[in-house]
Amino acid sequence: MVSYTPTSEDVRLYEIAVLYPFPMHQKEEAELLKAIDGIFADAKAKEIFRDVWGRRGLAYKIGGCAEANFIIYYQELDPRKLKDIDQQLRILKGVLRHMIVKPPEGLEIRSFANAEKQWKEKARLEDATRISEKEERLKKQMLDKAKRKAAPAAAKKEKPAVTGEALNAQLDKLISDKDLDI
Repeated sequence: MVSYTPTSEDVRLYEIAVLYPFPMHQKEEAELLKAIDGIFADAKAKEIFRDVWGRRGLAYKIGGCAEANFIIYYQELDPRKLKDIDQQLRILKGVLRHMIVKPPEGLEIRSFANAEKQWKEKARLEDATRISEKEERLKKQMLDKAKRKAAPAAAKKEKPAVTGEALNAQLDKLISDKDLDI
């Protein structure tokens, strides 16, 4: 996060978004970025912050490209030079689109590229936690199910087996005539 205060009354802060094709050869990309920096240097712009967003998908194809690299520049420059910068970016080979915006007063400049990385890492950690919790629940359910299946088998084993002689003795006791008054 960068706090911005103007260096003089003759300059203003501008947010300049530049899109260029993806994929682009490394040499061509370096030349394009050098040309963009040259345009700002010619206008005597002072770079406050540069936020490289990298590769992003486009809502619709621009110049046959479905994806583009995004760079957001925060430049402090004289408003009279703005038209020249706009015109030079418009004709610069390799720039798909650009947009120049005057941000509101008191803007705190933040790196959205870093914020996105942090958000993705947080989401990844939350997913990993959720998956491990689900695995633990499933393990517990499996253990409980195994215990329930093992309980009836253990109950059957606890009863002593009745031998043939003991069974005959119990049957004789139940059937005996001694208790009957006949």
